[in-house]
Amino acid sequence: MGKRRKFKKLDLGLTGTMFFLTLLGLLMSLPLVFLISTAFKPTEELFLYPPRFFVQNPTLESFRSLIVSTTDSRIPFIRYLFNSLFVTGITVFLTVIIGSLACYPLAKHPFPGRNMLFGLIIVSLMFAPEVVEIPRYLIVTKLGLIDTYGALILPSLAFPIGLFLMKQFLEQVPDEIFEAGRIDGATEWTLFQKIALPLIRPAWATIVILSFTAIWNDAGSPALFTQSEQMKTLPYYLSTVNGQGIARAGANAAATFLMTVPTVLIFVVFQRRVLSTMAHSGIKS
Repeated sequence: MGKRRKFKKLDLGLTGTMFFLTLLGLLMSLPLVFLISTAFKPTEELFLYPPRFFVQNPTLESFRSLIVSTTDSRIPFIRYLFNSLFVTGITVFLTVIIGSLACYPLAKHPFPGRNMLFGLIIVSLMFAPEVVEIPRYLIVTKLGLIDTYGALILPSLAFPIGLFLMKQFLEQVPDEIFEAGRIDGATEWTLFQKIALPLIRPAWATIVILSFTAIWNDAGSPALFTQSEQMKTLPYYLSTVNGQGIARAGANAAATFLMTVPTVLIFVVFQRRVLSTMAHSGIKS
């Protein structure tokens, strides 16, 4: 009888906790639901008072207004979208590859100066992006990359948080696995390709989320490194739309939707592997 009562208390406690967390999750999702609802509202519903939370007559009017707003210029909306997708995709891919190549020697090869180098990587996490804008601009200018895709991609490849997570993740793998491979005659490239890469793949999910979010929402780099309108990205263009006041309220709602939803979708796709990465990187509380 005592065990049954104990199990009932545990079941009730677990049920209560799950119910509370579900309510909390629904509460936290309300801003996203409101954002989606607002993006599909017709103009007359945007200015209702008191405002309606859910759209009554969904329409694509706001998105049409956003696209039509580019007709005044020579650059179509699809050009801004292509630039963002191209820059974000290439940057995320190269960030994962470069981080994977760099984390292996840092985690599994005790070369001289390794700790100092890793310390510099940790220190770099303390600097806000605004602090390094001038040095980045000077370097990009000296390389002759102003107003090119290279100017939007190369500065973002230095992603210390990604390298930190992958290095910490790989350190949890016993060194004996790599020693056994060396005894069997495997080269360092084979060890990296056949052992290290498969083991750090769970960490890639976190890197993809962080890198995608940073690049997709970056409106500062196009303003700093590009001059022609055809090299601008979607965040830069949408930031100009959002500054046009109530005359473009519908376009503003659609712009916010386009900037927010892709990052949410990326997180939903990769969320299962994020907690595993954090746990193996020494960040789990």
